[in-house]
Amino acid sequence: METSEEESFMNGSSDSHMSLPDKPVLARSDSSTRLWSPHLRDLHILSVSFLFTFLAYGALQNLESSLHGDDGLGSISIGVLYLSLTLSSVAAPLFVVWLGSKRALLVGLSGYWAFVAANLYPTWGTMVPASLFLGFTASILWCAEGTYLTFAAKSHAVSCNISEESAIGTFNGEFWGIFASNQVVGNLISLALLYYGKGSSGDAASGTTPLIVAFLGSMAIGTFLAFFLRPQDSSYIIISEDRPPSSPARTKELIKRMFALLHEKKMVLLIWVLVYTGFQQAFIWGDFTKDIVTPTFGVAWVGGVMALYGASDAISSVVAGKFSTGLPAIAAITCVGAAAQGLALVTLLFKQQYGGGWLDSFLLSGLAIAWGVGDATFNTQISALLGIFYPDDTEAAFAQWKIWQSAATSAAFFASPRTGFFFKLYVLLGLLVLSMAALLFVIMRHLGWGNRR
Repeated sequence: METSEEESFMNGSSDSHMSLPDKPVLARSDSSTRLWSPHLRDLHILSVSFLFTFLAYGALQNLESSLHGDDGLGSISIGVLYLSLTLSSVAAPLFVVWLGSKRALLVGLSGYWAFVAANLYPTWGTMVPASLFLGFTASILWCAEGTYLTFAAKSHAVSCNISEESAIGTFNGEFWGIFASNQVVGNLISLALLYYGKGSSGDAASGTTPLIVAFLGSMAIGTFLAFFLRPQDSSYIIISEDRPPSSPARTKELIKRMFALLHEKKMVLLIWVLVYTGFQQAFIWGDFTKDIVTPTFGVAWVGGVMALYGASDAISSVVAGKFSTGLPAIAAITCVGAAAQGLALVTLLFKQQYGGGWLDSFLLSGLAIAWGVGDATFNTQISALLGIFYPDDTEAAFAQWKIWQSAATSAAFFASPRTGFFFKLYVLLGLLVLSMAALLFVIMRHLGWGNRR
């Protein structure tokens, strides 16, 4: 019987999608449901490892456009970083398959050391090469993270005899919740060292060196923890005596499968929301801190406001993960996050100037909290969605996310010095509406809602 176009869309099939070799299918045990498995240990270690690593990098990234504003060094460096990440993400799944997800995670962490260390002597000759290297390693790290987390969740579901969708949602909720806490811890450290370390000169930049040294120590802890992760399986069949992972035939097969996703209707439509996640992150990291927070409170208080954003992001991630039990829940949760960021954007359209009074401080804090709610829902629900839609192409699906997300982030940072604030708000609002329409359409078609029979 010939498959209809709507059925192909709902099943995620594509004419260009390559057939997969037979592999063992995970099956649930008939034993009674348990609440614990060794994969929970891996989840906890991965989450805390990323917390210690990114509390350093995340807080420093928030400060780049404010600390290194001369000739746009800070913004350009972040733009170069995400451009490098975009280009490198095309090949990232190959490295994850060749190395395995655990070793790929360790390789991916190395670039963050180089970038943070470069801030000890911030010049064009140190920041740009460090940004290029970080972009390359970050593409590997995030592709490996999505793969590792998805397969740890699936293995946990099998061990505990629970739904895969529920396990994926719970794992993503905990990971992104702990991960988002880096914005709280890192920015509070940033606030303390920059505000109290500015000395008699009143220059917050004078406290940068002890801040970076503290951040390097935090990253050492995060990297050390990553060594205790257990290896996880991959969605690709890479163990073969006659065709090892690095063989030309195997590499050619993986490349074809990665590009095959771009021919799928679901992925093409999802690109809009992947792009939006990049723009919304660039806005809160760069434009919001530079154009709203710094003129109001000063650069030292960027950490304080962003700590509120991080707390909101962390709490919302955990809550979103708990309620993410399937596609209808994913649609509803994402709508809540989109509404929160939409409200923040509309507020900023009507008010960009904030004073030091309690009312303006309260409103500014509310904007940061609302943005954190939106970021949490997008991170947790897109990650769960890709794991559900592409169980056999996990590396390639998460690479697509990083390609489009980082391309948007890079474009936003490069354009920031030459683009008006109002224009950025209108672009974000328009893209938010378009991306949510596309996302909801994909979910509805996959569930079969509205199909004529």
